[in-house]
Amino acid sequence: MTTSSTPGPDPAATAVDDAAAADAKSADPARARERRPLVAPQPVERHGPARVLALCNQKGGVGKTTSTINLGAALTEFGRRVLLVDFDPQGALSVGLGVQPHQLELTTYNLLMERAVGVDEVLLKTGVPGMDLLPSNIDLSAAEVQLVNEVAREQTLARALAPVVEDYDYVLIDCQPSLGLLTVNALTAAHGVIIPLECEFFSLRGVALLIDTIDKVQQRLNPELRLEGILATMYDGRTLHGREVFSRVLEAFGDKVFDTVINRTVRFPETTVAGEPITTWAPNSGGAIAYRELAMEVLSRS
Repeated sequence: MTTSSTPGPDPAATAVDDAAAADAKSADPARARERRPLVAPQPVERHGPARVLALCNQKGGVGKTTSTINLGAALTEFGRRVLLVDFDPQGALSVGLGVQPHQLELTTYNLLMERAVGVDEVLLKTGVPGMDLLPSNIDLSAAEVQLVNEVAREQTLARALAPVVEDYDYVLIDCQPSLGLLTVNALTAAHGVIIPLECEFFSLRGVALLIDTIDKVQQRLNPELRLEGILATMYDGRTLHGREVFSRVLEAFGDKVFDTVINRTVRFPETTVAGEPITTWAPNSGGAIAYRELAMEVLSRS
């Protein structure tokens, strides 16, 4: 009597597959790079005072708002209380959390320009427990002009946030895509800057100007300000251009580049329509996992 057995894997074919996988990894700098070990954050016994981080890039469409929302949501999963500040007149951060900006009576504009308006009057709860929002709409564009005549105009946002800094662990400011007075206000209020950088050549060209602005704010207005890190977004390791740009970012900024890389995915536009973070919309997706890893990196750098 003979018995049949399922043939095992062909050793030669396995060796070829392993070699191909190794070649693919070595060709992709984001995968080949040695990652620093991630340590699960310890729970906090009490909240505050907050570390204020500005997510800033004068180029639009680089994943800045997406990163603000999802980093904030991921931080709450580690027990942190988070305040998101929509500091862009387009109100994309508010829309991304299901808020209709044109229907708002009070926004960050009122908080900045009207002394009688307090943070609690503008503050909104989001659908994510532990994460609140200071919303914005097109009214904020007027503040850029009106602040010019104010005394200590660069510190206006810092003064407005002061009453609630003790209530949160992190304040994340979504800056507008420019280097105007609103962005300078955000940098003056912040402890650190995260630069979301699309892995595309024209995005890379503008970073030097932004770094120069950060240095000037640090020297003249906010000595505590520092570059928290560069976050590669919209990355596609299948393209030579994407890999080359990422390699140049690593050469220029070294350890300042987060190990976490945010890949291109159709999930992010879906979350905007849904009005919630990817961590709740698609909790097991690659994007959600990436932002949790980013949150762990941010916590380890604080």
